Amino acid sequence: MSQERPSSATMADVARAAGVSTGTVSRALRGQSGVSDAVRRRIVSAAEDLDYVVSPAASGLVTGRTGSVAVLVPFISRWFHARVLSAVHQVLRGAGFEIVLHHVEGTAERREFFGTLPVRRRADGLVVIALSLTDEETERLGELGIPVVGASTRPGGHPSVGIDDVEGAAKAVHHLANLGHEHIGMIRTTDEEGIHQGVSRRRLEGFRSAMEERGLPVARDAVVSAPWGVDGGARAMGELLSLRRPPSAVFAEADDVAVGALRTLRRSGVAVPAGMSVVGFDDSPVAELLDLTTVGQSVHEQGLIAGRLLVEAVRRRAVAEPQVQLETQLVARGTTSAPAKARPDR
Repeated sequence: MSQERPSSATMADVARAAGVSTGTVSRALRGQSGVSDAVRRRIVSAAEDLDYVVSPAASGLVTGRTGSVAVLVPFISRWFHARVLSAVHQVLRGAGFEIVLHHVEGTAERREFFGTLPVRRRADGLVVIALSLTDEETERLGELGIPVVGASTRPGGHPSVGIDDVEGAAKAVHHLANLGHEHIGMIRTTDEEGIHQGVSRRRLEGFRSAMEERGLPVARDAVVSAPWGVDGGARAMGELLSLRRPPSAVFAEADDVAVGALRTLRRSGVAVPAGMSVVGFDDSPVAELLDLTTVGQSVHEQGLIAGRLLVEAVRRRAVAEPQVQLETQLVARGTTSAPAKARPDR
């Protein structure tokens, strides 16, 4: 029985066999434009005969590219980041890129990434997913010399795709006000890593602006902050319930936070929505499961668009539409209704 031997063929060997340049071989084997179907078939046939597998390093000598792109993400287990990452991966892999993932969940990992910029000269581009950047970090990204795209992130003047958080939060307030609520609270999130700071600021701005537009006062103690997640939302709702005059409705700046708020209300015996209305943000999978009223956004589509923007930027060094803003939608479900009769102060 004969043994297979590893191929020692090079891109130059394929080029000679097909009668074309090495640049044409690189474009053809990477599925790029500028090569006719007939020439592409001839090159593929020559590569198969020589058992040649395209090498990103060898191709880079011709194209000036590495064949790899990097993705920077603070979390890989949270549903939002995972869904965006899955869509980005779908597009980039389909375009023939290898993907290098940089996970910066902690302060140390984040500081190391922006301090060393490990993607420099190792990637053709970078996608940043849902990470609020400081001015210094944005400046560092500008020093990379490669295309950078933000998904639910605003990386300075680089292309990005996202939503209008201000408008989305305002939709939540208008929904509650239209139901007749006048005393509306808000649960914000805090985080030492700076992951959600930009989003939190914009959603607070939308909350305040909509309350002002409707002529509704914002009680200082009715806007509370707690760590991101279910436990944080539960704790914040406990603070609101302890007020002398609790709100009749609460806007939680994320579904993950709203879930915690619902847990505290259930354990406290407060009926939802009869005793308290709750609105979240994002329209996560659990929102539909819990019949949570929320402000929906297309998370998967943001990932797809971010991937396409990066492919366009890498191949053309420019993008036709650098700033893409998707719509949000108020999704009314079972956690909101008209308020019960006013309760006496206690």
